[in-house]
Amino acid sequence: MWPPYTYHHLLAFLLTFLSYVLLHSSRKTFSNVKVSISAQWTPSAFQQNGSTSSLSPGETWVENKLFADAGEATLFLGALDSIFLFSYAVGLYVSGVIGDRFNLRYVLSFGLCGSAVTEFVFGTLTEWLHFYNVYFYCILWVINGLLQSTVWPCVVAIMGNWFGKSGRGFVFGLWSACASVGNILGAFLASSVLKYGYEYAFLVTSVVQFAGGVVVFFGLLTSPKEIGLSDYSETGLRPVTRDTDSQRPLISDDEDELCDEYSIQQRDEEPELQPKAIGFLQAFCLPGVIPYSLAYACLKLVNYSFFFWLPFYLSNNFGWKEVQADRLSVWYDVGGIVGGTVQGLISDLLGKRAPVLAISLLLAMGALVGYSHSPNNQLVNGALLAITGFLIGGPSNMISSAISADLGRQEALQNSQEALATVTGIVDGTGSFGAAGGQYLVSLIESKLGWMCVFYFFIIMTGCSILFIIPLIYGEIRSLCRDSQARTHQL
Repeated sequence: MWPPYTYHHLLAFLLTFLSYVLLHSSRKTFSNVKVSISAQWTPSAFQQNGSTSSLSPGETWVENKLFADAGEATLFLGALDSIFLFSYAVGLYVSGVIGDRFNLRYVLSFGLCGSAVTEFVFGTLTEWLHFYNVYFYCILWVINGLLQSTVWPCVVAIMGNWFGKSGRGFVFGLWSACASVGNILGAFLASSVLKYGYEYAFLVTSVVQFAGGVVVFFGLLTSPKEIGLSDYSETGLRPVTRDTDSQRPLISDDEDELCDEYSIQQRDEEPELQPKAIGFLQAFCLPGVIPYSLAYACLKLVNYSFFFWLPFYLSNNFGWKEVQADRLSVWYDVGGIVGGTVQGLISDLLGKRAPVLAISLLLAMGALVGYSHSPNNQLVNGALLAITGFLIGGPSNMISSAISADLGRQEALQNSQEALATVTGIVDGTGSFGAAGGQYLVSLIESKLGWMCVFYFFIIMTGCSILFIIPLIYGEIRSLCRDSQARTHQL
């Protein structure tokens, strides 16, 4: 039975949801404008982009002298994705540890506002100043990855503080739609202003994200303790027990006993000590952390490849306009939203996560085969995208949110509750390392072998994600069988 939720739970849910929606909408902007950026960085920029630049085509080539052709530009865009994800992955390992030791609200707000400023400089200011430099872009994207890495561990830790394990699969499944909602919002914001130039897409999303960081700084409560709510009744966490004098008389005839009572009362009035944060290596060795981290590395590679390359694939493979490709790509995110919520609810009802993941990922391998043969029809393509998003995005959302929260609140921690951000950083950081390597491989495989081989690569990676959690699947299925047999004997 789920515990009662309050207005403060709703506010924490909405503000953390909003934080990651805004972060992902700005992150999605880069993938949505890749065609425009690639065109701007190559000699034919003026003809391809169709923008009303004040420079002539010859002057544009002199100013934008980055790449000789679109193929080189595409490889560099893939390298930027990998640079971002590698720095994001490194940052996640550090940010999780920082989040368990400092105020989560400060860390979260700093990440949101700092990232917004970096993206504004990368996409808007450089274009306004006609300043194009490969090394400068790389440095900015490293900084952006480090800043964005502070957000996810913090929001998951805050949600873990407010919502206990009872109903966590459904609540976190619904809440983890924040990334997909952000992708949808970013796609529509980018496509609505892309006709004015890609720099305005970066401008809109970065300004909105900065404003969101300010709102979070002044409005977010990171824990029920900040307003005196009980951990047990509000979040399902086990209360910290202490020796008290509640069963002793307030007044005693014996003076010595009275002194004892007074000293006990003094100790009882001392502020409660904060639980000690767990070490990085301790968190890494917690049960389930390594298998789920490795599985997420493979799964996030596939999920983020769709995130970074789907609009580009639709535009180049089918010849659809960039705006059409951006809007069609949101169906993958719609599928991910529904998949994360439905699969989270099913895992709550079963009391197990791994078997639900395994079934979804097995079906996802078939869905990838089907999507790789999608015809040149937007309606059919959108339907296949939604199914693929349901089966890939759903498990990805579960591992990064509900399962990370489970791992960060497991019984092996005992008295150390400050591990949620660290564990979340480890799981998502390992996943980001896998995704980082994958983005450059996608661009390399596509340029050498074509898109069909890219989809074969996705199928192999999805299969590997199942292999890494086989011991957990086996253990949870055995537990389900034992529970079923026990209920049968009771009847």
